[in-house]
Amino acid sequence: MPSARHPADLLVAGYRLEIHTVDGDEPRLVFLHEGLGSAGLWRGFDELVAEATGRATLAYSRAGHGWSDPAALPRSPDFMHNEALVVLPALLEEMKPRKPPVLVGHSEGASIALIHAASHAVAGLVLLAPHVFVEAESIAEVEAARVRFETTDLPERMARHHRDAAATFYGWNDIWLDPDFREWNIEGCLPAIDCPTLLIQGRDDEYGTLAQIDVVEAGISAPVRRLILEDCGHAPHLDRPERVLEALAGFISAG
Repeated sequence: MPSARHPADLLVAGYRLEIHTVDGDEPRLVFLHEGLGSAGLWRGFDELVAEATGRATLAYSRAGHGWSDPAALPRSPDFMHNEALVVLPALLEEMKPRKPPVLVGHSEGASIALIHAASHAVAGLVLLAPHVFVEAESIAEVEAARVRFETTDLPERMARHHRDAAATFYGWNDIWLDPDFREWNIEGCLPAIDCPTLLIQGRDDEYGTLAQIDVVEAGISAPVRRLILEDCGHAPHLDRPERVLEALAGFISAG
């Protein structure tokens, strides 16, 4: 059985990053959070996965998120490429894995996982509500989130989980609303991905349509499983945790 979570921090690519690990078997499962997420905002789902699978896990907060160092702002449209191709490889090297990891990515984290897997060895991908291109639905919800941040208690709630809630929010919100970001697209990465992949998306995802996982399934060069969840929004692991855990554990055991 895996041990309890070990919170720590680690100097990676010039940033001190918050990391949460659970001991277990390899390949390790590496959890990559969403645009307003952090290691802690998996809300223990990574620990549930470790317990269910016996696998080691690693969740970390990207720079500018959680209790990691602040990020360099404003972000450029290639910020997810930098995370996938510079920061994540450096972090994995620090962990000294014996086997290539399984990447479990949510939203932006799923996009980062895809970019990384196109050029690095990966044992598998679990993608929750991935973004492959920018949709009008995404932009509309990002605009709505800005209104919520500026008119509700969202800043106070985010401050419980991030060193600088305003920097975290606007670092995410500003780049998604930047006109130059509208052309962001990672479909070109997909044909190079050749590891087993599990795609999970909620039918009611407010940040994107099922076209995102359709494109991933059609584009990658590997077996794909997909799970569409009813009564589920943009965070399947929080909205439908039992169903997602079951699907993820089954995917891991089959691999």
